[in-house]
Amino acid sequence: MNQNNQRAYWRANTALIRNLLIVWAVVSFGLSILLVQPLNNFRIGSVPLGFWIAQQGSIYVFVGLIFYYAYRMEKLDRKYLRKNGDSQGE
Repeated sequence: MNQNNQRAYWRANTALIRNLLIVWAVVSFGLSILLVQPLNNFRIGSVPLGFWIAQQGSIYVFVGLIFYYAYRMEKLDRKYLRKNGDSQGE
């Protein structure tokens, strides 16, 4: 892979990681800690929404982010690595 493609690949990779970490921080810190009281005014069944997000929702979001990261990295690998005929092991 040439130097420009390598820089573009890592720029895209770090941008993806940064964006996913922002989503994770907003859900785990913002919704689960800062906004838990206003969210508790709403309910999922008999459970307050703020409590549910803190206990279950943030875990679901985190697992979803893992799958989304794997999906996007596969696309990035195809775009930058396999397109150029380079193997991933190099």
